[in-house]
Amino acid sequence: MLKLAVILPTFNERENLASLVKRMAASLDSALGIGGWEAIFVDDDSQDGTAEEARTLSRADHRVRVIQRIGRRGLASAAIEGMMATAAPYVAVMDADHQHDPALLPQMVKALQSGEADVCVASRFAPGASMADWNRPDREKQSELANRIARKLTGVDLSDPMSGYFMLPASTLREVAPRLSGIGFKILLDILSTSERKLTVKEFPLSFAARAAGESKLDQAIAFEFLVGLYDKTLGRFIPTRFALFGTIGALGVVVHLAVLWLLFKIFGTGFLYGQIGAVIAAMTFNFILNNELTYADKRIHSLGGLIVGWLKFALTCSIGAFANVGVAEALVSRGAHWVLAAIAGIVIGSVWNYALSSRFVWGRF
Repeated sequence: MLKLAVILPTFNERENLASLVKRMAASLDSALGIGGWEAIFVDDDSQDGTAEEARTLSRADHRVRVIQRIGRRGLASAAIEGMMATAAPYVAVMDADHQHDPALLPQMVKALQSGEADVCVASRFAPGASMADWNRPDREKQSELANRIARKLTGVDLSDPMSGYFMLPASTLREVAPRLSGIGFKILLDILSTSERKLTVKEFPLSFAARAAGESKLDQAIAFEFLVGLYDKTLGRFIPTRFALFGTIGALGVVVHLAVLWLLFKIFGTGFLYGQIGAVIAAMTFNFILNNELTYADKRIHSLGGLIVGWLKFALTCSIGAFANVGVAEALVSRGAHWVLAAIAGIVIGSVWNYALSSRFVWGRF
């Protein structure tokens, strides 16, 4: 009988899969039975053939399954999709790079079955844990800082709330899934801070190993995405996270616009018209690049041709938003509104319009 599904988000992990399945079988076959578990690889369209390797393994071992996601990326959302795709009563999330030891899985299942805990977490900082094999003191310090911030802002009292290795009943996950952000956030912390009932957590000391092969699922935007996740769980109920990002980048774009205008008009003497044109192009390019890298990181455009087409679409949608901005402000002023209030109203309308249109027509989502 199927008891456990292990969800493994992957990105360019082809070389790790076969050996990891063997390690999982060695740990789980005797504890749960040969048919008592399954491994679900959730792959973000890796270019190294990770998904195809998982299919090859599945043909020899039906306990191995794969979800290949096209046009989507992100560890949190991958974990959610994987956990929602199984009939197993318990679900675990762990890395596919051999940094997480599958030998802890049987102990976690027992703790959940006995009612000792609602959630089991493999902790890098619990007594008895070790990161000596990782040999990355710089990343270790970053993890400690992120954990301190997470505990402070969310109230989750764990030694390692940023752990990517945990297990819980599938029913608990389905209970909170509609309210999870899935945006740039460690999924464990997302679950614990979203649950309306207090979940009892048991931590297991983890010997955190070095990556065996492949590429980290987390890119250079990890720190930014961590802060985005904290924002989503604290202030996101008032202002949608993506819109807040879009607006913040737009405000930075205003600074870029003024700086370029001053440089061209005052320093190089191009004349105001040409300076303004150059400033508009610079600010628009700045906004497009940052939105592509940060606001829509999970829908990021990579190819040169795609970036050119995306920039043109972005420029078009922003020009429409500019007309809406001016039209609303002019209409309010003509009806006696104070010019400052009219200008602010125009900016808000223009920003909402730009956000809605660019979300749909540039990055293909609302």
